[in-house]
This record gives sequence, C-alpha cells and structure tokens, in this order.
Amino acid sequence: MRKLIAGINMTLDGFCDHTAINPDDEIHEHYNGLLRNSGTLLYGRITYQLMESYWPSVVKNPSGNAPMDEFALIIDNIEKIVFSRTLQHVDWNNSILKNQVIKDEILELKRQTGKDMLVGSPSLIITMIRLGLVDEFQLMVHPVVAGSGLALFAHIDDRIELKLLRTKTFSSGAILLCYEPKLRE
Repeated sequence: MRKLIAGINMTLDGFCDHTAINPDDEIHEHYNGLLRNSGTLLYGRITYQLMESYWPSVVKNPSGNAPMDEFALIIDNIEKIVFSRTLQHVDWNNSILKNQVIKDEILELKRQTGKDMLVGSPSLIITMIRLGLVDEFQLMVHPVVAGSGLALFAHIDDRIELKLLRTKTFSSGAILLCYEPKLRE
C-alpha cells in the first residue's frame, strides 16, 4: 500500500509562501529524493499553475544548477493529478485533471502497488487531512518569519495528534519535521 505524504515548505510562523523562502541546493536535493520515491503528485489548481509556470521551462533551458535542473526533470516526468473546478485542461507533461476529490478514488490509488503519493498544495493537504487520508507529514520549516500569508492549518477544526518520526536540520537553518498521525483509540 502506498503512503500519502503531505510535503510542504513553510515559514517559522506557519505560512506557506514560496516567495518568503529561498531553497538552496541541499533542500532541492532533499526534494529530489522525495520525488524519486513518489509515483504520483497531487496538486490543487494554484500550486499546479505555480509549478507548471516555472519547471517545464527549466527542463527546456537548464539553469546550470544541478540540483534545480534535476528537480525539474524529475517533477516533469512524474504523474501529476490536478484537482480543480475551474481549469478546463492541463498541459504539463504527465498531468491529468480531476474536478473533485473523491475519498474512495484516493483510497484506491493508495491501495495500488508502487511508489508513495505526495500532496503539496496547502488547500489539498487540508482536504486530505479532513478525509483522514494523510499517512505522513513532511514539513520543511524555514528560518523566516513572514508575518502573514496562507497558514497551512488555519482551517483545521479538530485536534490532530502526531507522532514524530524523524527530523533533519539543513545548513540553511531549515528543519524538516516528519510526523505521522497518531491512531485514535
């Protein structure tokens, strides 16, 4: 059975804002490994459009930065499922469009053999949490206080207890926190 991993970059004050952080080579290498171990990416419209607007151009015109160029190639080739009620089509390589999240469809994907699934959109992470589908959280906390923005857990109403699996500190000061939800007794 494949795990559904919620992986995201965030600031120390809990905001998901890609403009507030500057991932270095070491962090790109971490995400390269995570993507290599993932068979499917799940995106919401906003994150998909953000990623699709940048990474395919790096595939066509490499930056010369090996970890970034490798990230671009890996993410270009991985299966991407985009959930959106407004998009009419998706053009990025290996992308398919779904207009709604259906719990049974995600459970069926999890039951398949193969590499884990990765969800990396804040709103979609919340949806997957509410449906009880997240098996692991990988939160990359950067040493930045943004002061405002999109708070990852702002729309969670119920208490969720987590078990720490591991941590990793990066030379930039970012810390990876890996948790799994504790089973309710």
